[in-house]
Amino acid sequence: MAPDRRTLLADAALTVLADEGMRGLTHRAVDRAADLPDGTTSAYFRTRRALLTALVRRLVELDQAELRTLGEAMPVPRTAPELTDRLSEFIELRLTGPGRRRTLARYTCAVESLNHPELREILTPRDNAAQATVRAFLAARGAPDAPARTRTLLHCVDGLVFNALTQGGGVPREDVAGLVAGALRGAATP
Repeated sequence: MAPDRRTLLADAALTVLADEGMRGLTHRAVDRAADLPDGTTSAYFRTRRALLTALVRRLVELDQAELRTLGEAMPVPRTAPELTDRLSEFIELRLTGPGRRRTLARYTCAVESLNHPELREILTPRDNAAQATVRAFLAARGAPDAPARTRTLLHCVDGLVFNALTQGGGVPREDVAGLVAGALRGAATP
């Protein structure tokens, strides 16, 4: 089933933002990216802010769907190396293919949300199946305050992704392993 016109335009806006940055995000650029006549985007999203809000909502929708799928497909890791492998795979998803575009768009929108609090509210991280899997792993090992350690670990993973995007290259597995070891510090069963 083909996406509705608003979804098609939000997807095109995501592509434009990732490829051309915030300055390149115009109604006309989205029309071109969606291969639609000039004026189509402005007919659906009258202002730039409306377009940006639709883009951010779509970004979060796609991210949450991906995280739900990953979390449901991934059994709770049994060992720290297994968790390290899963997080490394997730990082690779964020740095390559369609995930890379969404990651670029997400960081651009996060910076833009400093001036637009309504975007910040939409972008606020939500609990999801992937996060629950990490939390369950840490809790099963007796990590002190597993929910807080999960948030910290995932924020650090996000930092590794950001650094890899801005500096080029990938994220060494040993960096991820170090984060996992830190999250397990003080756990009953590392």
